[in-house]
Amino acid sequence: MTDKIDLLVEIGTEELPPKALKKLSDAFTDGIVAGYQTAGLAAEEVIAYAAPRRLAVWLKGIPAQQADQLVEKRGPAVQAAFDKDGKPSKAAQGFAASCGVEFAALQRLETDKGAWLVFRQQQAGQKTAELFPTMVDQSLANLPIPKRMRWGDGEAEFVRPVHWIVMLADEQVIDAEILSIKTGRESRGHRFHAPALINIRKPADYAVQLGEAYVVARFEARSEMISKRVHELATELGGKAIMPDSLLDEVAALVEWPVPIAGRFEEKFLDVPQEALIHTMQGDQKYFGLTDANGKLMPNFITISNIESKDPSKVSEGNERVIRPRFSDAAFFWEQDKKQALEARRDKLKTVVFQQQLGTLHDKSARVAQLAKYIAQQLKADESLAVRAAELGKCDLVTNMVFEFTDLQGTMGRYYAQHDGEAAEVAQALEEQYLPRFAGDQLPSTATGRILALAERIDTLAGIFAIGQKPTGTKDPFGLRRLAVGVLRILIEQKLPLDLADLLDQAANNLTAQLGQKPDMQEALDYILERLRAYYQEQGINAELVEAVAALKPTQPLDFDQRLKAVVSFRQLAASESLAAANKRISNILKKVETTIPTEVNLSLLKEGAEQALAESLQAQQAKVLPLFAAGDYEQALLSLAHLREPVDTFFNDVMVNTEDEALRNNRLALLNQLRGLFLRVADLSVL
Repeated sequence: MTDKIDLLVEIGTEELPPKALKKLSDAFTDGIVAGYQTAGLAAEEVIAYAAPRRLAVWLKGIPAQQADQLVEKRGPAVQAAFDKDGKPSKAAQGFAASCGVEFAALQRLETDKGAWLVFRQQQAGQKTAELFPTMVDQSLANLPIPKRMRWGDGEAEFVRPVHWIVMLADEQVIDAEILSIKTGRESRGHRFHAPALINIRKPADYAVQLGEAYVVARFEARSEMISKRVHELATELGGKAIMPDSLLDEVAALVEWPVPIAGRFEEKFLDVPQEALIHTMQGDQKYFGLTDANGKLMPNFITISNIESKDPSKVSEGNERVIRPRFSDAAFFWEQDKKQALEARRDKLKTVVFQQQLGTLHDKSARVAQLAKYIAQQLKADESLAVRAAELGKCDLVTNMVFEFTDLQGTMGRYYAQHDGEAAEVAQALEEQYLPRFAGDQLPSTATGRILALAERIDTLAGIFAIGQKPTGTKDPFGLRRLAVGVLRILIEQKLPLDLADLLDQAANNLTAQLGQKPDMQEALDYILERLRAYYQEQGINAELVEAVAALKPTQPLDFDQRLKAVVSFRQLAASESLAAANKRISNILKKVETTIPTEVNLSLLKEGAEQALAESLQAQQAKVLPLFAAGDYEQALLSLAHLREPVDTFFNDVMVNTEDEALRNNRLALLNQLRGLFLRVADLSVL
């Protein structure tokens, strides 16, 4: 037997859900790898395969057998192992029996805490191939499948019916039963091009043999093939392919043998907003649209066929016939919707409920308009544009186009507003109100867009918390986590000096009429600010630095960000550790003080040279940093305060704070309180 072997498993199924294929493959592979890692085994290379009708994993160069292990089992303490006559106690005899040996075979384990009976046994490692069925079973059981199905008369459950299982160790079949199917070496090729059974010779031949049977087994290889061929064909057509990652992944999960085919549609459809056409091509047909050098949609598309047709023109014509009625619907909706201005649709919002307790979309739009006006005032932006955008913000939801294609909300609002002759920034804001849609998405580019995006999110957050529907656990039906992070990103990354507590208070005022009383917004405020921890964690900022700022409970996210960046810079300084420790020490001292600490330091009571030096340095620093604090320049302020390290260290080395002389003690406490107060203008460094 060789020292290393190759293992292969293939789960052959009916067509797997395309949007879940990559996730299932990753989880299946990771589960097997993790199982072997627990067993002390690791392959030289792990190759995952995923295609519409199969999940497979090749473990290349994995040790053929586990190493022998010394198993140690601890029993009762030695003092409890013998009775008064010095014979083995019942506890000791029971322990020996549980280990399957006589008492004499037990050993002693000496530790600092005492001595125990122990049983040690050399256990031979298991063969890796024998462990494989268990590893596969466990990984399959743990796959992220929301709803499993049964098929036939069996009890096995999986995301789709399973028809064959390949399981090999080098060239040998591993005899087992997985999902009620006996393992073998028989796989299947392309459903139409190569329907005959394939006998997989060994793991290294798997991908080659499937390739000969018109199946590109590796997901990444199919994706690269599709991307390369689509871009080449697009160039031949004089355009550039529109290829979002999500569409590429989905198409790669739909085909085993990708063959790109070009098609055309009538140019008259280009009068329809191109987002609607692209949405139809991608969402309904899985086509790749094309744009010209100016980014304008071309009357062409590329589809990926799963077969090599003898007459590709017939396939192209078929796809053209399918897309025509869908484009005709979009064109009809566009023409019909333009007949009525967005403004005229506002009354229809009174019939659409946003949330039972919070009223209709018309009610919400009115609240958002009030909040948008307030935010515009704070930012010295155009109030009229902000209010107009808020009033029209949800009107496109009652158009035919958005009713049919919900993902186009906001985008169609922009087009209809432009058609109606609304101000350019109002039209743009109708689309930008939804930004950012997801983590890492772009932010609104216009002032009105930012205002509307903030007002919309804050009204929703305030309203849902006001009626007691806050997120619990993983349940977040209103997407409040995403809304909260969006608010923070806009305020921080677009440098808007707005106070969240103030904005939520305004939102609460607007809710008073609807709810009958003004709701308390503290819980909503805490919830939004809590998202800052995750926001900064994704940027690689240490949690304790965030906690140092959060301890002061600043409610202006931009101010929070400026403080945090100052602390991050301060942490790089040599003086930071010493000053953080001093802040902690001062904090502990001041916590124990039960009397009132004087607000001013009496210079005449400073007796020791070290306290005089600290007071002098403190005064000098106050003169430097107070203007910096006022300007929000926390970074330069902390860098300046770092110069206090030496006088602070000397003070704690040479001066006794809690002296018996009360006046002297209180004066020294006042000095420390002033020192700590300066640092607390930025963050609580005692947390570090």
